[in-house]
Amino acid sequence: MNDDTPMPVATLASADPRLSGRQSRRPLPWWVRLGLVAIVLGWLGVFAVAWKLDPYLGGKVWLEGTHRQMGLPDCTFKTLSGLPCPSCGMTSSFALLVRGDLVNAVRANLVGVGLALLGLAMIPWGLLSAWQARWLGFRKLEPVLLKAVVIFMVAMFSRWGIVLLWGWLGRT
Repeated sequence: MNDDTPMPVATLASADPRLSGRQSRRPLPWWVRLGLVAIVLGWLGVFAVAWKLDPYLGGKVWLEGTHRQMGLPDCTFKTLSGLPCPSCGMTSSFALLVRGDLVNAVRANLVGVGLALLGLAMIPWGLLSAWQARWLGFRKLEPVLLKAVVIFMVAMFSRWGIVLLWGWLGRT
């Protein structure tokens, strides 16, 4: 074949996986696998802190303010505005969920419960993905991650709007 002769389509597709509609599945690089393990360790740390916190301190269920047990200050947003912030109750929801108190965890912050469950699922998924050197369940991480962040943000701000509306209706 000279340089002017077109290459058959089948040969083109086998030479370039993008043309065949299939991506070749290369193993994840070592640094991505190490990053997955670091993320898993981060989630384990979050759950360890949640377990260490006492959401029943003083004989009552703390639906918000549990973060103060870590030496953190009161919520700046709530202090300045008198209104709860979008993530108010999230620490409490984690602390309640690790104790199996699902009802109070949802009362504290439903979106926090969803985030905690996602984090719980990330632990085995991250370890298996790192072990097998491939993303389990999908080909690319970026679209899944983008959707997860958008869903989380919409859910968090929607919940916040409902909390603010509920509080406003309670005052009138």
